[in-house]
Amino acid sequence: EFDKILDAISNYCKTYIGKNHVAKLRPSQDSKEVQNMLNETSQGVILIQRNSTPPLDSIADITVYLKSLEGSGTLSIKALLELKNILQIASNLKDYFSKDHLSTSDFSAIESYFNDLYINPGIVSTFSKSIVDEDTISDTASSKSQDIRRRQRKIEQDIRAKLNGMLHSSTYSKYMRDNLVTIRNGRFVIPVKEEYRSSVKGFIHDMSSSGSTVFIEPIAVFDLNNELSNLQIEENLEIERILQNLSGLLYPYTKEL
Repeated sequence: EFDKILDAISNYCKTYIGKNHVAKLRPSQDSKEVQNMLNETSQGVILIQRNSTPPLDSIADITVYLKSLEGSGTLSIKALLELKNILQIASNLKDYFSKDHLSTSDFSAIESYFNDLYINPGIVSTFSKSIVDEDTISDTASSKSQDIRRRQRKIEQDIRAKLNGMLHSSTYSKYMRDNLVTIRNGRFVIPVKEEYRSSVKGFIHDMSSSGSTVFIEPIAVFDLNNELSNLQIEENLEIERILQNLSGLLYPYTKEL
C-alpha cells in the first residue's frame, strides 16, 4: 500500500512541484541515501517545531511563461503577478530560515534547499508598484500612464457634469427614463424614453430589451467622448509598453526562476 502513503503525503504538499515529487518517491536500498532522507525529515520536523510552519503557498505552473520569456515575449499582468508571487515566496522562505534564534549548523541536511532559492527584491518591488491586480496596471507604473489617467478622470468629470445637467434640467428631465448617466459601447449616454428619442439630439447606442428606453449620446458630449476614446487607445498602448518593460526585467533570470 505504498501508493496510499504517497497519496497521504501529497495532501500536505502546497505546490504542484511538491505533489509531482511525492508521486515519484520510491523506497531506497542505498543506506547513505536512506540516512540522508531520514536526516532531512528529522531536521525538517525540528525546524517547524522551533520556527512554526514555513511560509509556503501554492504557485502557478510557469513553464509556458518561461518559454515566452526565453523568446523575449511579453507576459500578461496575471503571468507577471504569478512570477512575482514565486519570487516573494522564495524571499519569505529565506527570511524564515535566517531567523536569529536558528543555528544553520543544526540544519545541514536541508540548508541547501533554502540557499538555492533565487530572490530578486528589486523586481518584486517594481512589480508591486506597477501592478494593482491581475486586471489593472497602477497609475504610477509610468509618468505617461499617470498623465493619461489624470486626463481621463478630468474628461469623465466634464462629461458627467454636462449629462447630469441635462438629466436635471427643466428642458430635458421629462424625456428621461431615469436620472442616471450610463455607458454603452464605451460611450457615456443617458436613458431617454423611446417616445422622446427625437427630442434629444444625439446618437443612439442601445435600446432596452422592452424597447421603452433608448440610450442616447447627446451631441453636447460627442467630442468629449471621442477624446476619452482616444485616451483609451493611448492608455492601452502605454500598458502594452509597460508590460514589455516589466517582462524584460525577467529575461536574464529564466533559469533562476
